[in-house]
Order: sequence, then C-alpha cells, then structure tokens
Amino acid sequence: MRGGDPTPARVPLHEIFWSALGCFLGIAGVYWTGHLQGLGLEESLFLVGSFGASAILIYGIPEAPPSQPRNLIGGHVLSAIVGVSCAILIPTPIIAAAAAVASAVVVMHLGRCIHPPGGATALIAVIGGSNIHNLGYWYVITPIASGALLMLLIALVTNNMSPHRRYPGRWT
Repeated sequence: MRGGDPTPARVPLHEIFWSALGCFLGIAGVYWTGHLQGLGLEESLFLVGSFGASAILIYGIPEAPPSQPRNLIGGHVLSAIVGVSCAILIPTPIIAAAAAVASAVVVMHLGRCIHPPGGATALIAVIGGSNIHNLGYWYVITPIASGALLMLLIALVTNNMSPHRRYPGRWT
C-alpha cells in the first residue's frame, strides 16, 4: 500500500477472458473490413489504433460511461465529421489536426457522447494520408460508422455471453 491507497483488486480471470475475446474479434473485424475496402497497411494501422482504444473501453470496462453505445457510435461519427471538415477547410496540417481534436471534444460534449478514441478518429481524418483524404465524408460512413457498429455488435454478443456482464448499461 502506498500513500494510503490500497492496491486495486485483481479482475477475475473470467472477466479477462471475455475482455480479450471481445478485443480480438473486434479488432480482427475492423482490420478485415478495412482491408476489404482497399485501405492500405498505413491507413489500417491508423484505424486499428483508434478502434483499439475503443476495444479496451467496450470490452475491457463495458460498464464505463464512455463504453456505452451512444458514446461509441456518437463519439466516433461526430468526430469523423469534424475531422473531415477540418481536413477540407483548414489548409495547414498542424492547425487542422489541432482543430480537429479540439472541435471533436466540443462536439462530443455537446452531443453528450464523450468517447476518448473519437479524438483519434478526428485526427486520423487529417493526418491519415491520401487514401483517407480521398474518402472525404465517406470516411464517416465507412470505415468509421461501419467499424463502430461492427464493434458494437461484437460487444453485444461477447459481453452478454458472460453471466457476470450485462452490456449495454444504457442505450442513450
């Protein structure tokens, strides 16, 4: 014990198993769908990074507020719209990147759907390279909305296969 704070309790092995299974299936699904859409390795790595953080939330701590469906879908979709808009409207990459993340947090707050990986989703729209830029607002639909929906579907299945979990805690 340091500073009076007890060591956090260890998560039961069955929880670790369901978290790992969800993460594996979710990331494999997002990577596979990105590959089918013709995204190159670089773009896929960016997207898997963004969705990797979502995976930790929705499969690792499914009861947390940022893990709920409204936050997952709303956070990614709104942030993607903001990111694409900044990439199109702001010609200076450093300003566009900073504005995308700052604006994404504002929009997520206003939409009551904070999902921290949404910041990466907005940033990827700006720095993701020509294949991402060429998608324009299609980036919002695919790979972002489709990826978030796929991960949500997997979360609904894997999190509810465990008798110790119920997901979502709330839909809205």
